[in-house]
Amino acid sequence: MSSIKMLAKASGGVTTIKALISHPMETGTRKDKKTGQKIPAHFIQEVVCKHGDKTVMTAQWGAAISKNPYLSFKFKGGNAGDTVSLSWTDNKGNSDSSEAAIS
Repeated sequence: MSSIKMLAKASGGVTTIKALISHPMETGTRKDKKTGQKIPAHFIQEVVCKHGDKTVMTAQWGAAISKNPYLSFKFKGGNAGDTVSLSWTDNKGNSDSSEAAIS
């Protein structure tokens, strides 16, 4: 099961992407209440969205982004039925991706 829930909708030559990513997004500064030990940093570093072979958005993230981040953005182009893909990579080398058809 993907960690990304995504919707893509085209209107007037502009495509709107809305995505919810399931990720703990730990800053590395919080302490475990039971052990008192710091919880290691674990956060998404890069998010990339592609429409066909073209990259339409790249975001460089850090530890300041909240748990289970929501992302929404627009780009020019895209038609109903086209596919868009969204992928992320975190600081531990984990990654995930998802595709959605533009409606």
